[in-house]
Amino acid sequence: MSWLVLIVAGLFEVAWAYFLKTSKSFTQLWPSLAFLATMTASMLGLGWSLNRLPMGTAYAVWTGVGAVGTAIVGIAAFGEPASALRVGSIALIVLGIVGLRLASG
Repeated sequence: MSWLVLIVAGLFEVAWAYFLKTSKSFTQLWPSLAFLATMTASMLGLGWSLNRLPMGTAYAVWTGVGAVGTAIVGIAAFGEPASALRVGSIALIVLGIVGLRLASG
């Protein structure tokens, strides 16, 4: 259950990054409110997971899920470049997340 909550918290991190961008420096009300809600959910999930998982592992997985998801959203929603080096780097982050999960048992 701890891992599931952590992954969901990482997905909320992706959502708050998306809403942060679409809030246009907090000049748009609804994306700004969505940012606050998803950021709160993300932090609550991370905090809950930290009580059950090693801190370094949980934080690295949370940021990794957020980084990979945000990079994919950037490519899909905002037309950011999807060069081979960028996609390969994203894959390396995914491998790191999987490695941390396997090392934690």
